[in-house]
Amino acid sequence: MRANTLRPPAARTPERCYHVPDGSPRVNRRLRLLQPYPFERLRTLLAGVAAPPLAPIRLSIGEPQHATPEFVRRALVDHLDGLATYPTTAGSDDLRRALAEWFAARYSLPALDAGSEVLPVLGTREALFAFAQAVIDTSRPAPLVGCPNPFYQIYEGAALLAGAEPVFLNQTADNGFRADLDAIPEEVWARVQLLFVCSPGNPTGRVVRLDEWRDLFERSDRVGFVIASDECYSEIYGDESQPPIGGLEAAHRLGRTGFRNLVVFSSLSKRSNAPGLRSGAVAGDKSLLRQFLLYRTYHGSAMSLAVQHASVAAWRDEAHVRENRSRYRDKFALVAPMLAPVLPAASPDAGFYLWARVPGGDDERFVRELYEATHVTLLPGQYLGRDAAGLNPGRGYVRIALVPDLGECVDAARRIVDFCS
Repeated sequence: MRANTLRPPAARTPERCYHVPDGSPRVNRRLRLLQPYPFERLRTLLAGVAAPPLAPIRLSIGEPQHATPEFVRRALVDHLDGLATYPTTAGSDDLRRALAEWFAARYSLPALDAGSEVLPVLGTREALFAFAQAVIDTSRPAPLVGCPNPFYQIYEGAALLAGAEPVFLNQTADNGFRADLDAIPEEVWARVQLLFVCSPGNPTGRVVRLDEWRDLFERSDRVGFVIASDECYSEIYGDESQPPIGGLEAAHRLGRTGFRNLVVFSSLSKRSNAPGLRSGAVAGDKSLLRQFLLYRTYHGSAMSLAVQHASVAAWRDEAHVRENRSRYRDKFALVAPMLAPVLPAASPDAGFYLWARVPGGDDERFVRELYEATHVTLLPGQYLGRDAAGLNPGRGYVRIALVPDLGECVDAARRIVDFCS
């Protein structure tokens, strides 16, 4: 069997899922299928491990550590009167115009309809989860949701709680971390209702190419599944002249109109160093967004007016985003060569992660012993993957998030090199 074949998952064992004890209150039984989040597993792995008396450096979580721009903070504070007003789920006209303008400018698109082709969301995490609840049709038999593997765990949870089953497409170094759609059996494709795409990828940093988008669109047209493109890392890249292509841009360049069966997800968390703002955007197929808005109206996911004003300010400024990219560029330029002899990693197309092989192949042991010796925290790669087609493609890797300041990243790299030596 080819390693990257999309297959329905094997039955989950109680040891690998949350356990709801007998006699507990009646709840959605699908909650039993949810697996512990990667950072919960990491806490368990490191519990009781005594780190040395060095300043802790956490490279395990993709939480931007650069300061939120002052003008964004000021816009938030200046509009705190908005806390006295119920916001609308669709957002203000000004915010939707700002979103439409940003998508069109960033991806060289014709003008988007601010009234029907964009929506504000409370960050990509909330929106990705909610979108699956709105899209999956459980009246159709045995619905499936396709996920890259390794992947962002929200995709899996969203599928399960929507009444579908996740199926995993292994992305390995052997296939260049790309999705080989031809390896997917047709009988599986026939049941797929939603396919999550992550570009730039978490954790690999790989960007989906135009020819791959063509294959995705052709498959979607034939089978009828919806594509949810998670593009929250799209604004962190090395070459200012080569921004990563996105799903909307690919559709436009391929002559598709209306973004049929495509919705893309973007965020201010990484772009503007504002993860606590919980502000993002979706854009694409207006018929899907109309239904998504209906769902969100009941879901209770309206964005505070103060956050909307801060978001407008952030989406309409590119200077701070260029400065942000420059800081990540400096970190990659110094840290990646330092780590290369001991933790080999392909240079990512975009994003702020290094996806590195560990010596010996045991990523959990490496992370635990590194922490014990250096007080540096990384994330075991297997926590971001699932066993599929005979392997977990994250096993043997660690994810290194270059989110602290330059000095801390360099210090961490020195400790890692010394540990490996």
